[in-house]
Amino acid sequence: MKKKESYRHILPHFQQPGQSYFVTWSLHEAIPLKALARYTSELATLKSQMKLLEQQKPDLSEIEKIKQEYYSIRRQYIKAYDDLLDSDRNPKIDLSKPENLEIMFSSLQFWEGKRLQNIAFTIMPNHVHWVVKLFDKDSAENPVYLQDILQSVKRHSSNKINKAENRLGTLWQKESFDTTIRNDKHLYYAIKYTLNNPVKAGLVSDWKDWKGTWMQRFPIAARMRLKIASPKGDLHPFRHLNSQHPQCIGNYLCSKMRQG
Repeated sequence: MKKKESYRHILPHFQQPGQSYFVTWSLHEAIPLKALARYTSELATLKSQMKLLEQQKPDLSEIEKIKQEYYSIRRQYIKAYDDLLDSDRNPKIDLSKPENLEIMFSSLQFWEGKRLQNIAFTIMPNHVHWVVKLFDKDSAENPVYLQDILQSVKRHSSNKINKAENRLGTLWQKESFDTTIRNDKHLYYAIKYTLNNPVKAGLVSDWKDWKGTWMQRFPIAARMRLKIASPKGDLHPFRHLNSQHPQCIGNYLCSKMRQG
C-alpha cells in the first residue's frame, strides 16, 4: 500500500509524522462482519455527501452539519465496536495468555526510541488499545507513519502468535481505529480509557491487577496524579510513576494533580 497522510479501509485514517495517537485493533474474527454494517453504510453515505458538496459550490454550514453527523455516527460505531469486543469472553485466540502477552509486549515496544515513544497500552483477550507518540523521522531521516508502524507490529505479532498457537491464517482484523491526540486533556482520557478497559469489561476490579496493562514511566509525567475509576467510583493514582521528578505533562494534568 502506498504511504500517504490519508488512507482508508472501511473508515478514513489520517496520519502525520510526529503525532500522538490512540489506536485500537482486534482479532480477525472478534467482530462479525455484519454486526456493524449499519454504521458502515451510514458513514459511507455521509462521506459521499460531503465529497459531493465540496465539489459543488460549497455551502459551509451544510458541510459542517454533515461533518457533525458523521462524527456522531463514528462515535456510535466505535462504542458499539468496543462493547462487542468486551462482551466476548471466549475468543479463539486469547491475547491475554502469558505467552501471547510476552509477544505483544515485545511487538509494541520493538520500535521504542527508534521510531516512537510508547505512552500506554492494554492487551485485552481479543483486542489492543495503544497510546503512542510517533517520531517525525527515524535515524535514516525517513518520515514515520502510523500505517507503517501498525503493519510492522501486526505482522511481527501475527507470525509469533500463529507459531505459538500452532495455527495458520489471518490473525488481525485489517481495520483499526486511530484518533490523533489533540491536547493534554485528550491524552489524559485516552490513557484513562486504555488502562481502565479491563475494569470496564468486568475482567478485574482494579486496573493494576490486569497483567496486560503497561504505562511509560515518563520523567515529565512523574508527579501527575492521573486517576482511574473503579466500578465503585473510587480513584486510584498511577502507582507506576516515579514520584521523584517535579515536572508534569501539561497544565490540564497538573490541575488534576492539584485537585487530587
